[in-house]
Parts: sequence; C-alpha cells; structure tokens
Amino acid sequence: MQAPVLVLNTTTKRETGREAQINNITAAKAVSSLIRTCLGPKAMLKMILDAMGGIVLTNDGNAILREVDVTHPAAKSIIELSRAQDENVGDGTTSVVILAGQMLEAAEPWINKGLHPTVIIRALFRALDDSEEIINKFAFSIDPNDTKEVSKIVKSCIGTKFTSRWSALMCKLAIDAVRTVSFEENGRREIDIKRYARVEKIPGGDIEDSTVLNGVMLNKDVTHSNMRRYIKNPRILLLDCPLEYKKGESMTSAEIEKEDHFTQMLKIEEEYIANICSQIAKFKPDVVMTEKGVSDLAQHYFLKNNITALRRLKKTDNNRVARACGATIVNRTDEIQESDIGTGAGLFEIKKIGDEYFSFIVECKQPKACTILLRGASKDVLNEVERNLQDAMNVARNVLFDPRLVPGGGAIEMALSHALMEKAKTIEGVEQWPYKSVAQALEVIPRTLAQNCGANVVRVLTDLRARHATNPEKNIAWGVDGEKGVVADVRELGIWEPYIVKTQTLKTAIEAACILLRVDDVVSGISKKKEAGGGGPQPNPEDMEGGGGGGME
Repeated sequence: MQAPVLVLNTTTKRETGREAQINNITAAKAVSSLIRTCLGPKAMLKMILDAMGGIVLTNDGNAILREVDVTHPAAKSIIELSRAQDENVGDGTTSVVILAGQMLEAAEPWINKGLHPTVIIRALFRALDDSEEIINKFAFSIDPNDTKEVSKIVKSCIGTKFTSRWSALMCKLAIDAVRTVSFEENGRREIDIKRYARVEKIPGGDIEDSTVLNGVMLNKDVTHSNMRRYIKNPRILLLDCPLEYKKGESMTSAEIEKEDHFTQMLKIEEEYIANICSQIAKFKPDVVMTEKGVSDLAQHYFLKNNITALRRLKKTDNNRVARACGATIVNRTDEIQESDIGTGAGLFEIKKIGDEYFSFIVECKQPKACTILLRGASKDVLNEVERNLQDAMNVARNVLFDPRLVPGGGAIEMALSHALMEKAKTIEGVEQWPYKSVAQALEVIPRTLAQNCGANVVRVLTDLRARHATNPEKNIAWGVDGEKGVVADVRELGIWEPYIVKTQTLKTAIEAACILLRVDDVVSGISKKKEAGGGGPQPNPEDMEGGGGGGME
C-alpha cells in the first residue's frame, strides 16, 4: 500500500469546491451587511476606532471599510471594490458593496443545487450586457454649463450625507471648485481635483463660513517679522533651490593653515548668498517662495530689497501657486527669466486664523487651482464635511465629463429589475434561473432605502413592482423617497444620479461577483519561516534560562 503524499505544509488550511465558494459568499455578505445601514438620506453613522486611537465617525462606505481590518481574502476583495469605485468615479462606494454582496447571495442557492459556477457567471455577464443596454435607453443628457441643473445632481449626492443640512452651500463649493480647476487644452478636458483643489480644514467658526478661494492658501508665515504681509498685485517668484550656503553631501573637512583662511571661508559663503539674492532682486519680485530653506543672511538681503520670503513649501503647494498665479518654478537662481515671474494674483496677504498664520494668494485672474477653506465646530465634523465635499466634487466632475443622468432613489434599479425579469422569460435552459436572480438582487437598493427610513418594506416594494410592471416606460422614474419612506416620482423630488456612476457600480459589482464565483480552491497558511520571524523554529523558553544574563555572572 502506497503511503500518502503530503504536498502542502501541515499548517496550511485548504478549502475546495463548493465549500470555498460558500465561504467566499458568506464573507462577502458579512462585509455587505456591515455598511447596509449607511445607504440613503436616513443613513446611520459608524464610529470606528482606528489603530492610532483616533475616531472615524462617518457613513461613507469607503472610509468605513478602509478602517476595518479583515483577514478573509474574499472580504478583502469586496473592500477593494469600494476603493476602486472611489478612485474611478468618487461616488457609489456603499451601493457597489451592497450590490456585490447581494449578487453573490442570489447565486448561493444555485451553487447549493449543484449548478456549475460557469453557467451562473455566463448568466450574470449576460444580465450585465442587457442592463447596460436598458440604462442607455433610459439615460438623458443635460447642459453641463447650466449651474442650476448640475447643482440638482450634486444635491442628490449630498442628500444622503451628514452635510445635507447645508446642501446649497456644499453644492456651490463643489461646483465652484471643479469649474475653477477645469482646464481645457487641444480639445482635451482635464479636471484634477486631487492635485489642484486643496481642502484646508480650520476648526472653529461655522460651516456657513466655508468658502472657495479664487487662489491658494498656505499654512505659512513670513520668514522675517519685518517683511510685508499685505501686497497688492504681487510679482511672485517660485524656487526649488535652497537660499542658503550649500553643505557637503557627506562629512566635509577643511584644513585651515592660517588665521585669515577661516575668515575667507565665511566671506565666500556670504558672497555666495549675496550673489543669489542679487540675481533674485534683479527681477524685482515682491514675494519669493522656495521649497527649501532661507538663511538669515538671505532674509537680511531680501528685507533690504523689500522682498517677502516664504520657505519650506510642499511640492504640491508650490505647483498649485504656480498654476494659480501663472509662475514657473525655477531650479537655479541664475536661470531666472522675466517670464518665470507670476503676475496673475491680485493680492498677497497673511492673516491669523485661530493660533496659526496663513498666507493667502487670492484674487487671481485665471486661477486653475483653488483652496476650499472649511470651518466647523470640531475636527470630527470637519473630517466628515471634507469626505462629503470630495464626493460632491467627484459627482460635479463626472457630470462635466459625461452629462448623462438616470433617475435615482432606486428607480433605475427597479426599472432594470422588471426589464430583466421580462427578458428572462425568453431565455432557454438553466441559465434563465441565475439570470432571474440578478433581477431580484437589483431590488436590494430600493429595499435598503425603505428599510433605513423605517418604512413598511413589503408594501413599498410591492407598490414599486406594480407601478413598473403596469407601464414601464411611463413609470421609469418611480422610486423610494428616502426621507419619508414612500413611493414617489423622483423627477419631482429632483433625485438624479450620474450615468457614469450607475454603470460603474453595476459593472464592478457583477464582475467582482463573477471573480469570486470562479474561485474553487482557497489555500491559506503561514510558512514556518514567517511564523518564526524569519529564522528557524522558535527556541523553547525553557532552554533559554539564564541565556540573557550569562555574561554577567
């Protein structure tokens, strides 16, 4: 009789076949249920204590899942969906996780009945293709330059957030910021919110005091107390080089034979600083900003020439100042040209807010970068307002790129569900059943909206199904009023969602479900090397007695 061959390590845990698939589905459902109450205008908040002891208080799906520490690989995969959705379109992070979990839940009974995963996956992809066709049919375009129309869409995004009380202000901030950083070149539009729309949070004041500056704000004060703090129409020079004597890269030694050699060395250093300051002063700038240091001697020369200096700016801040005032960042002082000087700003001013000094470069003629100044009662409130504002800016950006919209409030999901149910009747073979399950899974969005505002879920969903079944074309916009928990026409409520967000949510959720259904073997285990911290097996504590103090006897 042949002895059993052990291929895998004995510490390795292995799940195969149906067991692996069911475990993956269970993990995905667990993650989905975690943030299900975070959907809609009556969403609950989650309080998470992070590893550093800080508190995260939010109902943003991505912010919650980012802080949750999970070990199951399938759960990690579902959490990754939320991050991908946030990076691509910036909204729908909660919906995508809920929908992916529901798609897998819909596939579970067919796995248990012995239906092959490939058949289920084929049905899911077929449903996805049909869904895209149906959404294309129902989508309509708006004018992205019409502020009133765009603000309606941003308002429906803000309506589900903590900042819904200040929705008019948040819409204005988001649209102003996105339009400021919008940049068109050779027919190609670029809207880089992450790099050029900086959010500065200053605790204190009221949320209504928040504003979008037509320029840049920096958390910096002048290097010398006597330098000018208020300059109209400043000439701004941006540098990426130190305004101090260059130190040696490593240890530098100098031999001094005579007494006056040391004086000569100091004189050379002073001459070098005087030279670079004269090269700068030649162009008569009012403000000099550098990413590196400014020595005391350089400050003295700048003060003599009536130049204000700021030092140790972040690279990102320097780039935004350059874009706002039309300057070019210079790497060497002997290469400065008149065209490098930024003259696009109308005012340079330093103000004290709270305990800190802030530099304002505002009243720019064509600012292609901006700072959003947020005020609020506490840091937790400001962090949540920032997260909400980022979502609102992403929605505004999506509408400028693709101005197509679909009805919100679960209306488009119900319309898709009904259309797929009707289409399933034309499909032959076993593929029809998982296809129908996709249609039923789409109802999770209106159902969750109804659940979260304490409505009678069965009555609301039955009413919705009936309306969409009687006249699908006319009743396309009937969904759930997330405030009152009743069936309503979302066109009258002004609840719209960007087409790009809805299609991305569907694609991501169904494709993720298909990937997890295709997994039939999960091998998990830590090798002994890792377990022992990179060496051999861990030594027995009994063998180490006296080992620590052997040399002290």
